[in-house]
Amino acid sequence: MSIRIETITHPLEPLTATELEQTIAILKREMELDEYYRFASINLYEPAKEIVLQYQSGDPLEREAFCVLLNNRDGQTYEAVVSISTGKVISWVHVPGVQPSIMVDEMMLCQELVKRDPEMIKALERRGLTDMERIMVDPWSAGHFGHEEEEGRRIVRALSYYRTSEFDNLYARPISGLYALVDLNQMKVLKIVDREIVPLPPMDGNYTADAVGPLRNDVRPLDIVQPQGPGFTVNGHEISWQKWKVRFGFHSREGLVLHTVSYRDQERERPILYRASLSEMVVPYGDPTEPVNRNNAFDAGEYGIGMLANPLELGCDCLGEIQYFDAHFADSQGNIVQINNAICLHEEDFGIGWKHTDWRTGHVEVRRSRRLVLSSISTVGNYEYGFFWYFYQDGSIQFEVKLTGILHTEAIQPDTRYPYGNLVAPQLFAAHHQHFFNIRMDLMIDGMNNSVCEVNTVSMDKGPDNPYSNGFYPVTTTFTKESEAIRDLDLRTARYWKFINPSSRNALGDPVGYKLFAGENAYPYAHDDSPLMKRAGFLKHHLYVTPFDREERYASGRYPNQHAGGDGLEHWAKADRDIENTDVVVWYNMGHHHITRPEDWPVMPTAYISFMLKPVGFFDRSPALDVPPSPPKSHGHCQHH
Repeated sequence: MSIRIETITHPLEPLTATELEQTIAILKREMELDEYYRFASINLYEPAKEIVLQYQSGDPLEREAFCVLLNNRDGQTYEAVVSISTGKVISWVHVPGVQPSIMVDEMMLCQELVKRDPEMIKALERRGLTDMERIMVDPWSAGHFGHEEEEGRRIVRALSYYRTSEFDNLYARPISGLYALVDLNQMKVLKIVDREIVPLPPMDGNYTADAVGPLRNDVRPLDIVQPQGPGFTVNGHEISWQKWKVRFGFHSREGLVLHTVSYRDQERERPILYRASLSEMVVPYGDPTEPVNRNNAFDAGEYGIGMLANPLELGCDCLGEIQYFDAHFADSQGNIVQINNAICLHEEDFGIGWKHTDWRTGHVEVRRSRRLVLSSISTVGNYEYGFFWYFYQDGSIQFEVKLTGILHTEAIQPDTRYPYGNLVAPQLFAAHHQHFFNIRMDLMIDGMNNSVCEVNTVSMDKGPDNPYSNGFYPVTTTFTKESEAIRDLDLRTARYWKFINPSSRNALGDPVGYKLFAGENAYPYAHDDSPLMKRAGFLKHHLYVTPFDREERYASGRYPNQHAGGDGLEHWAKADRDIENTDVVVWYNMGHHHITRPEDWPVMPTAYISFMLKPVGFFDRSPALDVPPSPPKSHGHCQHH
């Protein structure tokens, strides 16, 4: 049976709402799905690289969807590939012993289930809490800690909070010492854990404009004005901006995804990245007490960054001449969910791009930098994460995560302190924790075959050639095997990694390349044999390089939810495959180490963590030379004699 599809302009265009509806209809018809099946995720099944790279406008397209389904009755997981073009299920595979990510409607149902549980109601009454409308529940992923009661079940831990009014900050009053264990397949409370009664913290933590008291009255309007409109053009999900061409998608697990990123250099489109995205997020907590000692959230794999995306608002999340893009997903019941304005595209002034004053002649040349911004923001429980890709006029690319939202809090007994966290308000404790982000970059530096080098700076030996003992120079090593490319940052050697194309040379005869310019980073503090590190062993090192494999998409493996470990990046790299002058993927971990403080309460000022890809010999000279002088606000132009 052939099904009509909408006009699609490229094989990497995200699935439309109509295509999602058609996928669900095909699955229900072909596989005779009953009411027990849940749609955990449906995303574009991306075509092979050769199909994408050889595609010409007007070529026929085969549209396929990759689907993960869960049967609530028997708890089994299935993967399906559906041809939307032909109306057929191409493959249907049972994947034993795994749990798909936690679905949004499961979280809502879990809250209502826990609030109706008789044992939970009695436990709350013992604490003087009788109004169930004021009880809020956060379902936390269960992880894998070897507890027999959890084996073979789809489990979450439900932590509870109390609100004094409809819009009260619930995290100001955690109900500590009490939590529930819930089976999501059966939608059944398995156990109520009631360890002790801890008084609710006494103070509100409200942060809305009407709750914080007098607001500053000296903040004047700051408008971003582009009288001639934005400098970018958009065709579907492909952006053209100055010399950049960027295709992007949106995935239920990864969120914002970059595809086929290139830069026009002397009328030649030069590829840099084939695909780049957030592969996984892991948030381990340093509190060894129950139940926070099991807070090790894999936010991408266990929840889905795309599914939790915010609808963005002009003037609040983004400023200037904005173009928004909606995102479409299917919920677990097969209903189409549209997230309005899930993706924001705009330009930003970024200060001085380059400048020089010739002090002898008084001649001044200055150019302002401008960057293209592609972003989305997701709320994962108490935290907000903003994901920003920046493209600069000098050929640089930056990925930045902006962390804000509300700390995970616990109520503690009066006059109590612990070393593994800090008080942020009276009797309100916030545990120290970390945020790790693994970014997967499928390189395409001037072509498919690339190599990865490590550059370390060393001091020259003392001697006649170094009379003042101040000499130093960089030493470059090219990785040949995966085992060689499992690496860490080192400030002592100013270590960085360079991605090159050995077959493409610049005007000086050197291989063209890009370097990874690291920002803030950290190491995990959990022991290697801990349940966390058995599942997230890829966090042990900052860099991995693997040969491209279409099936190796996520550092934590395909199904990290309740998984014991043994899958994912750390496991794949043990194959020790060749990685020199071939199609390679770079995996980079960056970590934010968060020692909590009172200034993080009641809502956390944004923290920033990022890295940059900077051209190193990719261009023959600065590609920002041709940026025109800006017209100043007074007279003349930004080029002075």
